[in-house]
Amino acid sequence: MSWEQAETFILQSEAFPPGGSMPPRYTCDGENESPPLLWSGSPSTTEAFALLVNDVDVPGASFIHWLLFNIPADINRLPASVPRLEYFEVGTVQVRNSTGRIGYDGPCPPPGELHHYRFTLVALDAPLALGALASAQQVLDAIRAHTLDTAVLVGTYERPHL
Repeated sequence: MSWEQAETFILQSEAFPPGGSMPPRYTCDGENESPPLLWSGSPSTTEAFALLVNDVDVPGASFIHWLLFNIPADINRLPASVPRLEYFEVGTVQVRNSTGRIGYDGPCPPPGELHHYRFTLVALDAPLALGALASAQQVLDAIRAHTLDTAVLVGTYERPHL
């Protein structure tokens, strides 16, 4: 994905600062739960949001840790520990990540390697006409077709040597 971060549309987390280290709680070394997220400044014409979390340091293709869409436009936050359900929060849909599971799977890089995790929130001009059985590629293609603006938050994680 090559979406550019918007200047006024902001995505943040109370769990880690932009560019900062993600606490183990949100990784495979902890509870592996999704971090809390908060956003502001989305376009007034936003009809829904989508969120992609990917590891940009995996060789070859991007590794998707979390992909959800149709987050209602009147919501401006996701709490920590979003349940691993296909549907939640009034129509929000989660699809399978690169591990093959529904929902969030946190950072789990090889020990001693620092990886960067990009959280990309996309303001959409319409909800996506897809369900939980859609492939990640189908969702990403639909997101591209309906993007109004994006906000990006990057977190890092390095597992200790075993």
